[in-house]
Amino acid sequence: MTPRTTPRLGGLAGGLVVAALLVGGCGSGGPYADGPSDPGGTRATGTAGPVRYATSALPRSEPSTIRIPRLRVTAPVTGLGLRPDGTIEVPPLDRPNLAGWWKDGATPGEKGPSVILGHVDARGQAAVFNRLKDLRKGDRVLVARKDGRTATFAVQRVERVAKADFPGERIYAEDLDYAALRLVTCGGAFDRGTGHYVDNVIAYTRLVRD
Repeated sequence: MTPRTTPRLGGLAGGLVVAALLVGGCGSGGPYADGPSDPGGTRATGTAGPVRYATSALPRSEPSTIRIPRLRVTAPVTGLGLRPDGTIEVPPLDRPNLAGWWKDGATPGEKGPSVILGHVDARGQAAVFNRLKDLRKGDRVLVARKDGRTATFAVQRVERVAKADFPGERIYAEDLDYAALRLVTCGGAFDRGTGHYVDNVIAYTRLVRD
C-alpha cells in the first residue's frame, strides 16, 4: 500500500488541506483483492439490528484494536503520521494484520472523520482489509480505544474509486457534526507494470448508539 500524493497540514487558521491519498498495490505476490468471496455464507454477519446513530461524540482517545465481525477481522491499530515528503505512512508489509490510524485526524468516536488504513494483501498473502469490499450497509465495525471504551460504527456505504479520483478532502477533512470512520484499502485490477492496484476501496461508517 503506497501513498503517492499527500494529506498536508496547513496553519491552524487555514485548517487541514488534503490533496489526496492513493493506496497502491501491496506486496510483490500479484493480485489478491478480487479473489472469490467467502463461500457458503460462513462469514459472521456482523449486523446487529436496526441502526440508531449516536447523537453525541466521544472525547479524544487513540484506538488500540479494530474488529469487523462480518469479515472476521480482529487487528491491532497503530498510529500513522506523515513522512518528511508529506506522504502518509503505511503499516509495514511484514505485519499484514496491522491496521493504521491517521493520527493527525479525529480519533474513532470523536466528532469528524477518523481514518484507518489497511493493506489488501502483503507479498501475495491476504491482509487485514482484504475483504473490505464485501462489507454491507449496516455491518458493524468496533474500535477499542485506549480509554477503555469501544466505539461502534455502522457501515453506510462502500465505494470503489479510481486512484486518480480519490476524494481526499472528503475522506480526511470533511466538516462533519458527527463521529465518522472511513476504512481505506486498495482494490480493482492489479497493474503488474506498476505493481499497484488501480483503485481504492473506501467504507464509510458512522458512530451508533450502544
